[in-house]
Amino acid sequence: MLLPEDADYLAECATFNLMTPVRPAVAVGATGVADVRAAVRFAAERDLPVAVLATGHQVVGSAEGAVLINMSRMNAVQVDPVSRLARVEGGTRWQQVLPETDRHGLAPVSGTSPTVGVVGYHLGGGASPILGRKHGYAADHVQAVEIVTADGELRRVTADSEPDLFWALLGGKGNFGVVTALEFTLFPVESFYGGGLFFAGEHAAEVLHAWREWVVDLPVETNSSVAFLRMPARPELPEFLRGTFVLHVRFTSLQPREEADRLLAPIRALAPTVRDAVTELRYREAGSIFLDPPTPVPSVARSTMLRDLPAQAVDALLARIGPDSGARLGFVELRPLGGALAGPPAVPNAVPGRSAGWQLFGSGGGQPDLAPAFREELTDLLGAVAPWAQDEIMPNLLSDWQGTTPAELRVIYGSERYDRLAAIKKRYDPRNLFRVNHNITPA
Repeated sequence: MLLPEDADYLAECATFNLMTPVRPAVAVGATGVADVRAAVRFAAERDLPVAVLATGHQVVGSAEGAVLINMSRMNAVQVDPVSRLARVEGGTRWQQVLPETDRHGLAPVSGTSPTVGVVGYHLGGGASPILGRKHGYAADHVQAVEIVTADGELRRVTADSEPDLFWALLGGKGNFGVVTALEFTLFPVESFYGGGLFFAGEHAAEVLHAWREWVVDLPVETNSSVAFLRMPARPELPEFLRGTFVLHVRFTSLQPREEADRLLAPIRALAPTVRDAVTELRYREAGSIFLDPPTPVPSVARSTMLRDLPAQAVDALLARIGPDSGARLGFVELRPLGGALAGPPAVPNAVPGRSAGWQLFGSGGGQPDLAPAFREELTDLLGAVAPWAQDEIMPNLLSDWQGTTPAELRVIYGSERYDRLAAIKKRYDPRNLFRVNHNITPA
């Protein structure tokens, strides 16, 4: 347990996004469930808010005056290959899970970054770029949640034991307690064919317009997204990317290589590639495709979800982030959804945004002094696609400056879903101890 004047306090509070530091009244480095229960009770007795830190990718608020529970030491992983289930502790990252599932030829519905926390990813939805369109959101495959609620009690929550709380946890993020363990289904996937095609930025218009029409006809076993990358001239980057502006077409397929190559051929033929990095990969190597930062970085981000993407929307994007735009944003990704992501889960949950056809995410990073400019460009970018955007957004996509009020969150979740979440919040956290987040206030 560390106070602000203690030597290791800053390290205990460190976040992955260096633009969102947290400075709690007390920082607790939990090593087990007993620590979490003690910290929650300590906070409840003093009516202090509780903040939870696993990896610090998605931080909302500075946690001033709060009890911060750092879960990173609780990272045990267990895989049952017979039942095809994984059990992970609350601070586990994907990079700790994938080698274990790979040993058994199994794969979780995981995301793009190996450094992201597994629990937060599931609680906010989890749209896998490889398995999502075939199997739905990661949240749809959670079997059990072990959670310490505001009364300091440990609960094992399933769809049968506490159906309302189970529904709310999957989509409601960290509003209902501290998740100490999670169990979820795995799928028999060992490898896939995938990688990226890098096109020089000058070809952005022809590639993006053709890609938009091509991608909507892909089978659900095959996925693709496009990222606009403005890369700094840093030595740790591959030489062909240093100081460049490229269009990165990401591609993954669970189909045989010959069929996947046939599907990809029209995009390969659009323009010369700076690099063709599509090859056979083990599932544990999936993170190598998406170029997420491997170490903490200062960044500003924003996102939205789109109903559709007509040619006019593509032109609006190109005007703001294309080769002649003068944009400084380092990363903007457009990803199609659909497939199982558009359907209801077998067991209902609170994840919003399933009617969306596309996901748009943008960020500017590495230069804190440019944060105001990045925010302005992100606001302009989302304004440009507003005619095709929808209100409901998957919670994992929300930045620290989205959904900051009950009124905004009501729009993001939809009124009916938000009202049900608020009623469940009142039952399990009536004093709103868990409010250092995209906060659902008790009804």
